[in-house]
Amino acid sequence: MENLPEVDLVPAWAEEYLDLEREALALSWFENQVLPGLLQTESYARAVFRTDVPALTEEEIGQRITTRVDRREILLRKQPPTASFIVSEAILIDRLGGDEVHVETLRHVRDCADIPGIAIQIMPLGRRTHAGLSGPFILLETPDHQRLAYTETQRGSQLISAPDEVSILERKYAMLRTQALNTEDTKGLLDRLLGEQ
Repeated sequence: MENLPEVDLVPAWAEEYLDLEREALALSWFENQVLPGLLQTESYARAVFRTDVPALTEEEIGQRITTRVDRREILLRKQPPTASFIVSEAILIDRLGGDEVHVETLRHVRDCADIPGIAIQIMPLGRRTHAGLSGPFILLETPDHQRLAYTETQRGSQLISAPDEVSILERKYAMLRTQALNTEDTKGLLDRLLGEQ
């Protein structure tokens, strides 16, 4: 047993993306299942990691939380990326982690919505059309202006560099921005959700 390698804090398939994320000039993130990692609080991240199957140890959860929370510094660095997030309203209604975590998460997302250079839009429930039905994805622009995309599945991920494939996701993201609430209406919805607590 003592010769077994330690479990990686970050799966190998995500490491390349995280390196690119740290240096990105721009990030555009569509999420419909869980709050984007860069917007998660420590408590929310704990609730996410506690749902992993197979279950993680408390030590593994702690290590992953630290890694995830440290990533938020990307949004606060001296020259942060231009960041756009489109988040399904269902994520903000779910009470992952319980009522206290829910309120803390809503407050945190609302605070992030006021950070210069960050645009948060909520995709409201009840839409008749939706360009993101194939699932979540991230677009990023590197310091040398290369445009890439990243997708995750249950057991892996894909970094997409083919210009035609990236273009398809860029067009989907552009459509999603027109289908989601604008940033001011998003702030209003977050305020209403907080008022209902």
